[in-house]
Amino acid sequence: MSELPGNAGYPVLGDRSLEFYKDPVGFCDHRLEKHNSRVFRSRLLNKPTVLVCSVRGMREVLHEKSSVFLKDPTDLMTNMYGDTLVTTNVCVSATSRLFLPVSPSVCTLCLRLWGQNWSWVCSSTCGQTSTLSSTRRSLSCARSTGTVHPGLISAPVSLKVPLWSSGFSTALEARDRLMEIIKDKLENDKHGLVGSLGSLPLPHPICASQHLLLFISALIPKALASLLTSFTLALSGPQQEKMRQRAKAEPEFLRCLLLEVQRLWPPFIGGRRIANKDTTIEGFSVPRGQVVMYVSHAVHRDPEVFQQPDHFLPDRWTGRNAGQEHLLCCLGNGPRNCIGDTLTDSFVKTACSYLLTHYDWALDPPDQNTSYKWLPASRPAEPLHLSFTRLDQTGSCPTHPQ
Repeated sequence: MSELPGNAGYPVLGDRSLEFYKDPVGFCDHRLEKHNSRVFRSRLLNKPTVLVCSVRGMREVLHEKSSVFLKDPTDLMTNMYGDTLVTTNVCVSATSRLFLPVSPSVCTLCLRLWGQNWSWVCSSTCGQTSTLSSTRRSLSCARSTGTVHPGLISAPVSLKVPLWSSGFSTALEARDRLMEIIKDKLENDKHGLVGSLGSLPLPHPICASQHLLLFISALIPKALASLLTSFTLALSGPQQEKMRQRAKAEPEFLRCLLLEVQRLWPPFIGGRRIANKDTTIEGFSVPRGQVVMYVSHAVHRDPEVFQQPDHFLPDRWTGRNAGQEHLLCCLGNGPRNCIGDTLTDSFVKTACSYLLTHYDWALDPPDQNTSYKWLPASRPAEPLHLSFTRLDQTGSCPTHPQ
């Protein structure tokens, strides 16, 4: 076995978390070139961490050795949300029926309603489905929900002094307020999503509260918003009119388009695991207790699998990469893949098909900054403006920020 490239440095002094959070893509690109390896070592959250940037390594971690690389019980997700479907290493089948596929007719109805005020396509950070919006309103918790999100990318330090609190401390306080509201609703609301969740045979009373907290924190809707935003930008403008026409006429090409959007702009930067015994990744030694992070953005640009990895080439999915969609980790991979994957796929396909059928669109003005931020979810670095023109009516819609 070979030693991992890179250096984890000394505790505290060698930590590179700030550099990673500021620019995770640049952080990985620099080290990929420096170490000439797509698996390397650094120090994040003050822990020695193996970063996996290859398809082969990702598949080892999430698929072939999924029983070896487990969710870290001390990571930020677990600290924030407790034991849920996202953080557990055990399959909890009782809650899985909450994530049944949404019918296209329901999606289309929502899109028609949102299309009247353009809110669904004009905010890359909102991403609220009608169910999520009504749940948030009924819980009166939208402000606290927004405060929880920064805790997922903050240093796990709970510190509070007069006139200042750490991001993690503020997020924990917001979580506690939300849990109080959720507990009250679960005890008194016997209808809708809240009532359904409260009636499930979960192993512990607090499980329902934790899962509802996870749901209203908008992880799945943020993925939806991210993918819809990236799809809209990738197909924006007159130069992409032929591609829009082809996607509208050919469902298979639309499928390829969406795969390429996922490949180039995955909603989340990656995921974190911990080795429960001595093992290897691509032949490199990984000791028991070692933290491992797969980086979706880098995995999806592995040149050994994806030729011209930085180019938007939808036809690759009917050519060299045909049948290889299982090599993506947009929402995870392997037996512990995201339970909301089917829901996300159903909605994104319906939403993009609806958009292609009813509208043309373009950046307005065309020379805007389309660079991306990657944490906590991928999105444009600056607010963008687009103009939408209905295909069945004369005139264009007002310009709105996306």
